[in-house]
Amino acid sequence: MSADPSPRLADPAPGTGEVEIRRSARRTRSVSAYREGDRTIVLVPARMSEAEERRWVGVMLEKLAAKERDRERRRTPGDAELAARAARLSAQYLDGRARPATVRWVTNQNSRWGSCTPAEGSIRLSHRLREMPEYVVDYVLLHELAHLLVPGHGPGFWRLLEAYPRTERARGYLEGAAGAARLPAPPDDGAAT
Repeated sequence: MSADPSPRLADPAPGTGEVEIRRSARRTRSVSAYREGDRTIVLVPARMSEAEERRWVGVMLEKLAAKERDRERRRTPGDAELAARAARLSAQYLDGRARPATVRWVTNQNSRWGSCTPAEGSIRLSHRLREMPEYVVDYVLLHELAHLLVPGHGPGFWRLLEAYPRTERARGYLEGAAGAARLPAPPDDGAAT
């Protein structure tokens, strides 16, 4: 088969959008694909047979779709979703008594995981938590929610967190993350803030 330097459109599977095949004489074995708007571009070697091309287009479409599904699954919540998560945690573990006025992600907390200003009813979580497991985010959020009810880290505060079954595991995770990032160790009272 001769090299066809001009791109052409493939006949994709239904629902996959437009697929453009680009053959390259410089490409000898590798096949790659990427999205460009609503179109998928598949780069193949110029000497690849049409049967192999069809097979690789299918493989690459599935790989792209899997990567997009994974990206969507790992998508981090925005402030509205974080506020809804706080409401669910408050209802589940604090009988709905902690009602923050605002809950939001912030980028200016590099030595804390979260903070709470009880007088304003505001909770802020560090953007660094976005890559951590959900149970860790839930723990820090619940920790800050508990501060709306009990400002300090006394026994009454820690009793509120006893209901969350992953408290110790989350605290261990945060200690490890702080050590890896060479952040200051959390206070001896176990505070997440």
